[in-house]
Amino acid sequence: MGEMLTIILIAFGAAAMGFFIGRSLLQKLNGKALEEQQAKAEQIIKSAQLEAENIKKDKILEAKEAYYKIKSSFEEEANRKKEILISNENKLKQRESKLSQLQEGINRQQAELESEKENLQAQLEIVAKKRQELVNKVDAKVKALEKVAQLSADEAREQLIETLKDEAESKASALVKDIIDEAKLSGAKEAKKIVIQSIQRTATEHAIENCVSIFNIEGDEIKGKIIGREGRNIRALEAATGVEIIVDDTPEAIIISGFDPVRREIARLSLHRLVQDGRIHPARIEEIVSKTTKNMEEEIAEIGERTVIDLGIHGLHPELIKLVGRMRFRSSYGQNLLQHSREVANLCATMASELGLNAKKAKRAGLLHDIGKVWYDEPELPHAPLGMELAKKYKESPDVCNAIGAHHDEIEMTSMIAPLVQACDAISGARPGARREIIESYIKRLKDLENLALDFEGVNKCYAIQAGRELRVMVDAESVTDSKASQLSFDISQKIEKEMQYPGQIKVTVIREMRSVNFAK
Repeated sequence: MGEMLTIILIAFGAAAMGFFIGRSLLQKLNGKALEEQQAKAEQIIKSAQLEAENIKKDKILEAKEAYYKIKSSFEEEANRKKEILISNENKLKQRESKLSQLQEGINRQQAELESEKENLQAQLEIVAKKRQELVNKVDAKVKALEKVAQLSADEAREQLIETLKDEAESKASALVKDIIDEAKLSGAKEAKKIVIQSIQRTATEHAIENCVSIFNIEGDEIKGKIIGREGRNIRALEAATGVEIIVDDTPEAIIISGFDPVRREIARLSLHRLVQDGRIHPARIEEIVSKTTKNMEEEIAEIGERTVIDLGIHGLHPELIKLVGRMRFRSSYGQNLLQHSREVANLCATMASELGLNAKKAKRAGLLHDIGKVWYDEPELPHAPLGMELAKKYKESPDVCNAIGAHHDEIEMTSMIAPLVQACDAISGARPGARREIIESYIKRLKDLENLALDFEGVNKCYAIQAGRELRVMVDAESVTDSKASQLSFDISQKIEKEMQYPGQIKVTVIREMRSVNFAK
């Protein structure tokens, strides 16, 4: 135990001695290092001071050089501006001298003008005196002439104006007549040639369709089957097709009535199939009508395709082809619409070829010009603008669209083929026998034509002849001269063009008859 304590004490003592020895050594080492760092710091400070002195000297030199450069450039600029100022002063002095010379010249000219003004005033006074003398002389002569002629100057002037007016009207009427005759000889001759050639080269079949169709049957037994018990078959057929079935005392015939020709055709074909099948009852009727409607749609598409193939028209939209097919079952004033459109297409192509225009576009526009009449819906638009909208919808060219929309003058014509389509449409519709008119509207049109001519002064009687194609006008021979008769026919024709609507053209003939009657006693 005592040894252990001794060892511990010795160890503590050794540790304490080692601590003190190490601390003293460390203090010596730190002192030496501190001295070395201080020496280095002093050396760095000295070198930085030397470098700063050098930099300061360099910057001072650079600043002096820049100062001298700026000073020299400023002196040069000041000298240059001084020279400019001297030059401007010299110019101003020269201008002042010129202005003074001009002022002297202006003063001199002003004095001359004043002198000339005085001379002119004197001359004007002399002229005024002479003019007054002349006026007095003229007045004296006019009074002398009025006394001799027993007419005042105003009356003589009015008579002269009236004479000159009548002479001018007569010459103007003769000139208009000569111009019209010359235009007819040159322009109308060629136009008639083109139209006649086009009509002669186009042959079509002509048919008039009504709003009824006749279905022929073999006997009254079949008629009874079609009627059915208490008329149920007739009612089922009318409900399925949308037409009216008229069964009367007409032997071996049933009348199918309706404004839609496609529905009438569907009803006729359905009746034909039902009679052939023999089974006629409401369920069978609905089945047959459904099949017939589908077949009719296929037939319409086939008719349209066959039409465009016959006419050589390519790239037409399928919906437009269907509308062309529907034209077969539509009529306009009794004229079949498809036949009319084919006729217009051929006429347009012929005229376009004669005139050097695009015949394919003209034929295309002629075929499609009435597609607005066969659209499925019934919009408020007229058929020409509606057809133009349909053509635009199905990507037709702008020229074709404009020709379709403008063929009744409802929009402005912007293409060369538009007037062709309008002319060919009028030719096809105005052809004798092509269309029929309701008798009331026909008579009204003739009366309106006669009343229009009766409104003119000097007209005694009017007669519309040749189905309204010619107007005979009887005039009073005493109030209407030969030259005025020519002018009257022109005025009447112009008024007809502005106020009336008619197919083709109307010939206006003014008849002036002078009869002198005496009796020998």
